[in-house]
Amino acid sequence: MSATERLVPTLGDIGLGWRREIAGVIDDLTPGFCEVIAESVPIRRRRARPDARLTALAAKVPVIPHGVALSLGGVDPVQPARIARLAACAAALESPLVSEHIAFVRAGGVEAGHLLPVPRTGEALDVLARNIKRTTEQLGVPLAVENIAAFVEWPESDLSDSEFLTELVERTGVLLVLDVANVYANARNRGLDPQRELARLPVERVAYSHVAGGRQGDGFYHDTHTDPTPPDVLELVTALRERVDTPVMLERDGRYPPAAELFDELDSIATAAGAAAITASAREVWA
Repeated sequence: MSATERLVPTLGDIGLGWRREIAGVIDDLTPGFCEVIAESVPIRRRRARPDARLTALAAKVPVIPHGVALSLGGVDPVQPARIARLAACAAALESPLVSEHIAFVRAGGVEAGHLLPVPRTGEALDVLARNIKRTTEQLGVPLAVENIAAFVEWPESDLSDSEFLTELVERTGVLLVLDVANVYANARNRGLDPQRELARLPVERVAYSHVAGGRQGDGFYHDTHTDPTPPDVLELVTALRERVDTPVMLERDGRYPPAAELFDELDSIATAAGAAAITASAREVWA
């Protein structure tokens, strides 16, 4: 399926999550696109007021607002004000799409402060379908939803990840942000083969992909976003790109490495994706 048929404009091959702590480094890169946490963008009088550097970046490359608080998987209807925030960010940055998570973050008015996995059941699909419909009706741009790293397994889950995601996109027409690092984390923690799990997923609906690092601890692999991307995840990037020509984006959320190390990680991702590096001009500046 082409990008036009998916209502997704073309993004560059390699992207990076925009964070204020590394904004200066990103200014000197040549990313194909960037992503910003929507809740980090100030809202005043119902209008988004992005950081000046972020606004300047959005004039050069697509910047995608990435929500973390919509709670699409929650039984309560999504809150219109939170959808409006995503829409305001997309308008201010002239974004081609927005993204959120297949997760819930609140229940009965209680905030979890974390992305919680939904059970892989028909009932959960019904909830997601309703909330996705409400969201897309108000956004004005396409929505892509991300698979998360699940640190708990609901006993009532009766669908596999691939069955669940396939049913979700078929019922809603929603796009996917396929996080290969989360595919790896879930497979490793469940004793499954990450390559086989990736091969079963509906990649024809992927708008772009996330890559991130993690670490093993206490018998559990943690998707930290503060560690380098491991070789096994890079192998998943290669396997994904062999199936579909999808953009790939690095997520870093703390413990930012020196610029040279960040450039090396971005180059490793580009190599795994069979794409051109985005670091050449920045290496000259930061040498």
